[in-house]
Order: sequence, then structure tokens, then C-alpha cells
Amino acid sequence: DYSNVVSSLRLTTIMYSWVFNEFPLFVAEDSRRFISQVTGNLYVSKVQPSDVGSYICLVKNTVTNARVLSPPTPLTLRTDGLMGEYEPKIEVHFPLSVPAARGVTVRLECFALGNPVPTITWRKMNGNIPKKARLRKSQAVLEIPNVQLEDSGTYECKAENPRGGTAFKGHIQVYTFPQWISTINDSQLDSGDQLHWECKATGKPRPTYRWLRNGEPLTPQSRVEMVNGELIIQKVQQADSGMYQCVAENKYGAIYCSAELKILASPPVFSPNPVRLIATLGKDMLLGCRPRASPKPRVTWRRGDRRIQPSRRIINSTRSDEGNYVCRAENQFGSAEMTAMLWVKEAMRVDLSPSRVEVTVGESVVLSCRVSHDPSLDVAFQWLLNQQPLNFQQEGGHFEYTQTQSSTVDLMIRSILLKHAGKYGCRAQTSADTVSAEAEVLVRGPPGPPGVVIVEEIKDTTATLSWSGGVDNHSPISSYNLQARSPFSLGWQTLRTDPEPVTGDMESAMAVELNPWVDYEFRVVASNAIGTGDPSAPSRGVRTKEAVPSVVPANVSGGNGRRHELVISWEPVSEEFQNGEGFGYIVAFRANGTRGWKEKMVTSADSTMYKYRDETFPPLTPFEVKVGVYNNKGDGPFSGVVTVYSAEGEPREAPSEVKASSISSSEIKVTWRPPNPGPGRPRGYEVSYRKDSEQEESGNRKKTVGNETSMVLTGLEGNSMYLITVRGFNSIGQGPASTASTAKTKKDPPVQPPANLVWIQEGTNVSLNWDPVKSKDNESDVIGYKVLLSQEGRVHNQVMRTITPSAVLSLPEGGTYIIEVRALSEGGEGAISSQVRVLTSSGDNGKLSVIGRELWNSLSYWSIN
Repeated sequence: DYSNVVSSLRLTTIMYSWVFNEFPLFVAEDSRRFISQVTGNLYVSKVQPSDVGSYICLVKNTVTNARVLSPPTPLTLRTDGLMGEYEPKIEVHFPLSVPAARGVTVRLECFALGNPVPTITWRKMNGNIPKKARLRKSQAVLEIPNVQLEDSGTYECKAENPRGGTAFKGHIQVYTFPQWISTINDSQLDSGDQLHWECKATGKPRPTYRWLRNGEPLTPQSRVEMVNGELIIQKVQQADSGMYQCVAENKYGAIYCSAELKILASPPVFSPNPVRLIATLGKDMLLGCRPRASPKPRVTWRRGDRRIQPSRRIINSTRSDEGNYVCRAENQFGSAEMTAMLWVKEAMRVDLSPSRVEVTVGESVVLSCRVSHDPSLDVAFQWLLNQQPLNFQQEGGHFEYTQTQSSTVDLMIRSILLKHAGKYGCRAQTSADTVSAEAEVLVRGPPGPPGVVIVEEIKDTTATLSWSGGVDNHSPISSYNLQARSPFSLGWQTLRTDPEPVTGDMESAMAVELNPWVDYEFRVVASNAIGTGDPSAPSRGVRTKEAVPSVVPANVSGGNGRRHELVISWEPVSEEFQNGEGFGYIVAFRANGTRGWKEKMVTSADSTMYKYRDETFPPLTPFEVKVGVYNNKGDGPFSGVVTVYSAEGEPREAPSEVKASSISSSEIKVTWRPPNPGPGRPRGYEVSYRKDSEQEESGNRKKTVGNETSMVLTGLEGNSMYLITVRGFNSIGQGPASTASTAKTKKDPPVQPPANLVWIQEGTNVSLNWDPVKSKDNESDVIGYKVLLSQEGRVHNQVMRTITPSAVLSLPEGGTYIIEVRALSEGGEGAISSQVRVLTSSGDNGKLSVIGRELWNSLSYWSIN
């Protein structure tokens, strides 16, 4: 135990470890060995020969990383006997009471000696160990992070081995520092008033309270009460002024809140502004007197030398009440007087017309408010709707306020809406009086939405609906419109009804001509003389009953297919018209001239085709065809009878007279003769080609766009033999391939460009010469040259051919020209030469001419590309 070594470090964050024999070989903790991070001690439950050696305690400051090492301590084995098995003995345990602040991590240690090595287990008495808890160091340490009040309780550590067991219990008490719930605020009171302050705080243990005034403890007195955070001072005095503090504290800490108390003391003071009061004839008048004073002063009134009754109210004012009134206020600090001048004016009257009006949605109406009042007083107006001030800016321009005279204002309501109905008030106010009048505006409009729609009965094509009528908005409901929506409709659709029409006095009707086995929602719309109102809320979704299908497939047709096939096609019937489960098709057909119908069932509702195969009928045999419908309720009708021909099949013959000839080193032209006319006519041809050295699978294919009988194959390798076949195809499939034809591509053109270009310019003529190009053994022979002439800055080229390595060019047109030369061979054009640039002056159009012993095809020519 080296607690003395580390006593100076206890106030810092430290960590203990032990070195075995030499640094840095540390003791590894397991179920047999344990290092307490509370005492720093090393415990070995069952010593073994491998434990013999020297031990050094290392204490580390985890903040500064400073280290302290103890002197080495040897561990030896006794030789005077062998320790037998014994029951566990707990050597390390947590305190009986563990106080912990809320939010910290609680760490409980428990380790026992014993032979065999004991097993440690934990439990919480009368509860479960928190799920967030972690067991460490072979269960010798229980850690509870972020401990909360509910984690408080008694925890037990139990050590057991085959010889017995022992346990230790300790209590975790989670505490919290006090925290304010409510605090006190600065107060100003008149002398003699009562002060009532209250402060509240939470904490565990529950906080207690005490009060300070100017830093000194406040004690209960005859005027001072302090109970559970409340401070009450009766009849405050100037001596009670000062800074007060409420202190909430428990054993773990204290918190403070402060406020200042000021006791006001001043004589009465009146505003220097003159006071003018206006009363209305026949009405009561209250004389107001409000001086600034502390404490509150005693107030008296007089008129001349006559005092006025304490009520300060003038009853049923008359002209004789006009005059000066004096208010006197006094307290222990002094007194003051104020004179008020009173005038009595005629009572104001207001008239709002019309007092009741009915208008239709979209119309406009004007309300006029006229006031009679004393001409010496100014009047202000305010408009109200249902006793709430009218906000002209928020009404979208529907309301307009105009003042035609000083005593008359108008309210115009433009394009009135249903929501504008109600009671309109005109309030007129002067400095003497406030009066108001009301007018009722009724707005006629389309009906409101009907009430809840109920589906009373549902059948295959009908639904009986009921509803409750909505508001008629001052115009009787004339009719109802029933509407429905299904997954197949584009929004809401108007329904046929029984009876028809549905009059305004009805609240039930039958919707007819519905489709069987379809999910519907229903709603009702009311109409009156004004218009059609908003619809009701949708009913609950319902499905009509099943029925035999009645809609037949459309566009029954057919044709094509493979040989000996009859292909029959149709447009499927929409799910909306299938009328029930188990929907399918009945396909009926018979050869022209025969009597009995063959019928085949197609069970998929989405099917669009049926194929019938019979080796006995020839191609293009005419059949009579019809397609019917059915479902689980029974068979429906058939479509009309149409004629459909059996398939002519894929092409049966191969093209003939297939010929292939080489055009260049990369091109071969293929021609053929189509097969004889008959069933299985080709709609196009496919040419297959491959080098004779390649396998058939690696070959290429190319199809014609239509019924062409020739094709040019491109992108081929030079000087190579190709095998070529042709076959016809149509929408059914491919026919047989022709006999293979062969063709060999020509050798590649020379890769050497014309070199050493020499030219002589004489005026507008340019003489051009170059070295002949010599082909290699694997290249095509040179049969001439191609000269290209282009004017710089223009797109078009002039082209000429010559069989000699020379040419004469006439370039009269002013500008800069670019001249290039290529060799020509059976394999195509060779590489291009370097460029020659020639500058000429303005003149006639240029042309190219040839100088040589022979002309290309006995003719020199030029062209424009």
C-alpha cells in the first residue's frame, strides 16, 4: 500500500498502474489481479509461482502527464505450507453511502480474495441495474455514466466460488445542486404598502431558504415574515429600502438571487398642462384627479367655495354644471391643487342606413353613416364587422371608405362575398362622447356544401344515397347534383339519377348506370337561383356488386405468325368494364365455309392475343373470328365476326445469284436475286460476312432498310478473302441462307505520300511536279494522282486527276491557294502530301490543266467538291 507516496496527488486526476520486474512490463488486470483506482493497491486473489518478482507502483497525473514511481516491493512464495481452498473474502468495496452529483459517472469497485478465484456479480436491490451501466475489469468495477435521480438506490456486489460466497451492499445517493424556478425582481412601493416577494428553487436534498438585506441576515420581526422562500413586509417604511438577496441552499451548494426595494416618499405634484373636461348633456361625468405622490394622497374636490360629494361624479349633466373645479391632494409630505375647466355639450346622435339590406354575391352595396353633433367638436369614425374593427388593407379591395361631409361617411362593399355577411357597426367618437349604430347585411349566394353523404344501399349498377341539406344562403335550394369518382374516371363525374332531377326538397336519391365491381366515392352538390355551391365531403368508398360482363373487346383482328399459325388479337377490356373477378376471354373461330366454331378460353384479363396452330391448313387461309368475355358470374356477349387470315410464315426460299465484287481495300459490293413470289415473302434481307480464316460465330451481319437487292459492305480489311451469304426475313422470322459467295478486297493504298513537290509560278499559272510514288509489295499499284486545290478561307475544293507526276494550274483569282496531292490506286487513295501555298492577284476564275503524255481516261478534268 503506497498511499503515502501519492497523498500529495490526491487533489488531482490520477491513475494507478503497477510495473512487474522492469519497465515497461505492466501487470495485466484480470479475474485474479485487480488495481484499485481509489487506493492504488494491487490485489492478487490467488497467488501463482508466475507472480513472484519485483513490483513498482506508478502514479500518473492525467492532466500534466507527470509520473511518480514507488520503491520496488518484492513478492515471494512461502515454503512453510500450501494454502488450501477457502471461501471468498471481499477486500475492495465501495463505501456504505456514495453521494454523487447528477450527470457524473459513478464508479463502484468490488474485488475478493479466494481459492478458487471468485466470480463477481452485481445487482440493484428493488430494481434493475441501469441499461447504460458498464461492467469492467472482469466485473470488478460497475460504472454508471450520466447518473440520474432514478439511479439512486442500494447496489450489491457478490463474490462466489465453490467454497461459498459473500456480499457487500452500499447506497448511491444522487444529489442535485439548487436551481432557480422563480426569482425576485426590483420593486418600488409607497410608504405603508405591503411587500410580497417569493423565490423558488429545486434540488436534492430540497433546498432551504434564508434572506439577506444589504448583505446582513434578515430576521423575522413584527412586520417581517419569512416562510418557505416567501418574504412579506407589512407597512413598508423608508428604513426597509435596500438590496435584498434570497438564498436557496442544500448540503451541496447555495444559489443567490437579488432585487432592490425602493420606498417612494414625495408630496403631491400635478401636471402643469391645463385640464379641460367635456361632458354630454344628460349623461354622467366623472372628474378625474391623478397627482404623482407617495404615499397615495387624500383627494377632495370643490367648486368655488362649495365642496363636492366624495363620489366625484356629476349626475345627468346640464349647462349649469359648466365651470371650474379644483382638486386638492395632500399626504404627510405636502399638498397641491389642480383646476379643471368643464364644458357641457349637446349629445351626439348617429344614423346608419339602410339598417337591413339583402344583396347577391358579386353585387355591391353602400352603407351610409350620418352623425349630428356639437359643431365645436371634431368627430372620428370607425367601421366594425361583427363587433371587430374592419381591416381595409386585408380585405382585398372589397371595402372602400369615403367621407362625403364632415358628419357623414359611407362604406362601399364591392363584389360582395358570402363571408361579408353580418352586422356592420359605425362608431362615432368626439372628445365628449362615443356613439354607434348597427346595420345587418344579408348576402344571398349559392348554397353551402350538403352534409355527410351516406351510401344506404349498393347494387351492381345502382347506389342509394342520402345526405343532409346545407345552408341555402338566403336563396332556396332548387336541385341537387350527384357526382362520383372512381379509379378510372378523370375527376368527379355527374351521375344519372332516379328520380331525375333531384329537387331541393329531397335528401335521398338513387344513382344509376354505374359499372359493376368498381370502387366509387360519392358526393352531392346543391344549386339555387344564384348558382351552384361547393360539393359535400366525399362519402366512404364502396364497391358495386359483381355482374356478367357486357362490354366486348374492340378491334378484333390478326394475321402474321409462323407457318400453320392463326394469330387472333384484340384490345383488352379495361378493368372498369370487367364487372367481376375471374374475367377472361372466349376466342371463337372457324375456317370460311365450315359450320362449327372452335372456342378457346383465355384466362388472363390482360391478354391481347391468341395463337392457334394446325399443320393441316395452308398459308393465308381465311377464318371467321369473334372474341367474347366472361367472369365468375357468367358468359358475356361476343364481338362482331371478322375475317382473319392464317400466317404466310417466314421466307421459305433463299435469295439466288448472289455475287460479290471488291470495290477497294475496305469495300465489297454484294448483289442478289430475290426468291420467287409466294407465301413467306421477305420484307428485307440480311447479309452475313466473315473472313475465310474466321469462325462463323465471329462473323458480322448487316440488314437492308427495305427490299433492296444490293449492299456495299464497308470497314473491311485489305487484301482479305471474305465469305458472304444472304437470307430474307419478315416479321415472322428468317428464311434459309443462300449459297456462300466469296470476294477478296484489294490491297491497301500506298502509305507513302507524294514527296518533293516543286512548283514554278509564271503570272497566274503554276507548274507543279513531284516524285512518283512507288508501291510496296503489299500495296496496290499506283494508277494516277489526285490534285486538290482550295482557296484559303473558303470551303469548296477543286479536284483534278492525272496519271503523271505533274500538273499545270491556272490561278487567276486573287488570294492565297493551298495545293495538296494524293496517289490513286485500286485499293483507294493514298496518303496526302505536304501543302503548297501560292499567292495570286485578282483576275478570272481559275482552272486546272494537265501536262503529260497520257490523260486519265484520255481526258483531263476538274470538279467542284
